[in-house]
Amino acid sequence: MSDIFHCAEPIYLQLAERIKRQIVRGELQLGEKLPSVRDMGLEVNVNPNTVQRTYRELEGLKIVETKRGQGTFVTVDEQVLQAIREEMKEKEISHFVHVMREMGYSDDEMKAELDSYLTEKGASEQ
Repeated sequence: MSDIFHCAEPIYLQLAERIKRQIVRGELQLGEKLPSVRDMGLEVNVNPNTVQRTYRELEGLKIVETKRGQGTFVTVDEQVLQAIREEMKEKEISHFVHVMREMGYSDDEMKAELDSYLTEKGASEQ
């Protein structure tokens, strides 16, 4: 995991987003144990308190579960995983459409270019 963070958003939220992406991509499996707060802090070069806050944030969203004395685990609830996927998809699509509209593209132009991109370049990137 890269330890590059941008200053526009708190590090704990950026780290939470990274963990959510790892879960969605299947890099972290349902029920898998996350690194300890100390180990994760060392891995991403942040203060353990920041990692603790990240884990609390994810726990509040029911994405992870902390078991006293055992550690923090990815949820086993597949509905939570599906909700995360849908939320992240909506966020990315919304951002894409917003930026494209700011640049003056119409919905039809966006659809045509996206279709063209997926047909020509998308297959080669998989």
